[in-house]
Amino acid sequence: MNISRWFLFALLSLPILEIYVLVKLIGALGFLLTLALLLGAAAFGMSLLRVQGFSTLLRVRQALERGELPALEMVESGLVAAGGLLLLIPGFLSDILALGCLIPAIRHRLALHLLKNHIMAPPVPESRARGRITIEGEFKRED
Repeated sequence: MNISRWFLFALLSLPILEIYVLVKLIGALGFLLTLALLLGAAAFGMSLLRVQGFSTLLRVRQALERGELPALEMVESGLVAAGGLLLLIPGFLSDILALGCLIPAIRHRLALHLLKNHIMAPPVPESRARGRITIEGEFKRED
């Protein structure tokens, strides 16, 4: 399953799972305690987002000043942004996913995986995939 299909499946199933978990937690803990946990998780996540966002921005700036390509830092900043977006969705599952994007050790491993397998992976030319080899070049017709 490629990443776009997985992402679409996760995007469509997340609201259903969030509602299910919220209903179960309200039944087990009560409405007020569940609401307090939701608000506390959001407040903690937003503070973590602010700290990690500034930290990642600083590392991007330092890599640029050293003259390096900040590929890893850029992917990590995208993951921090994704974590912030997930924090805006009310629910515990999205908060757990957001923490995965905001905790530095997890975010670093996920960024390395994305760079290695999805972003920096060389594309396979269509002609080579079918067994033909195409040599690209330029030509000039002289009559």
